[in-house]
Amino acid sequence: MPNYPVTKISTADKQVNILQITDLHLSLCPASTTDKNSKPAICQKNFEAVLKQALNTDIRCDLILVTGDLVDQVRTSIYDYIFEVLEATGIPFACIAGNHDVTEEDDHRLPFSQRKLIPKPADPRLLSRHVIDTDNWQLLLLDSSITGKVAGEITSTDIDWLSQRLGSCDKPAIIVVHHHVIPVDSAWIDSHMAKNTEDFWESMAGFEQLKAVVSGHIHQDQIRHRQGVIVYSTPSTCYQFKPFEDDFAYDEDARPGYRWLQLANNGKVASWIERLDT
Repeated sequence: MPNYPVTKISTADKQVNILQITDLHLSLCPASTTDKNSKPAICQKNFEAVLKQALNTDIRCDLILVTGDLVDQVRTSIYDYIFEVLEATGIPFACIAGNHDVTEEDDHRLPFSQRKLIPKPADPRLLSRHVIDTDNWQLLLLDSSITGKVAGEITSTDIDWLSQRLGSCDKPAIIVVHHHVIPVDSAWIDSHMAKNTEDFWESMAGFEQLKAVVSGHIHQDQIRHRQGVIVYSTPSTCYQFKPFEDDFAYDEDARPGYRWLQLANNGKVASWIERLDT
């Protein structure tokens, strides 16, 4: 992967179009997928279908961001497959870790509260404290995962790094992270959001160039605001969680999705969700 990770994006019109996909939850490689109706097979199929649909639209894609939970089983061979699919697009891309990239559950047949969480090392291709510069923007990628945990954290070291970057560059900025950094009114998933977020928001208050935070983890589309910052959460390419539920529930009616972000050359950001065609 000679061009990975991408560090610079430059376009003729100085605008950057970003495709965000998240929460792929792949656990099988194509050669080992036999039951086409199994959850692993469906997640794999939807990942490929989302990419195909998004990249066949009339929007120029300058960057693909994959914001965590690439896998359900931490296996190098699964990451190899994902990276091969992404490389084949010919579009620069960047991947960060989610909780499932550093944690496995020992028995999915058990209720979640009875499962043992097993720490796993992150694949070295997943990025942390990584900067992507564009003509008029900077993207700041963080790894919010904690090995052996479902919840994440924006650490004090992360906050110091963000403050240093924002303090030394006045370009409009977007922070890219897996775990959500603002509650989404769903008790069960909010118990697994990023920790230390009050310190994060307090430290970010002085940086007017921070325009947005983009995350995954909650498997649903939400847009919130804090301190003049837009906070985007994005649907999974696989299965969705029911919004505004205090107990865990799937949203059986919501299709897999992805987010487009258009970073204009005047410092404005536009964003919207697309869903996989039936």
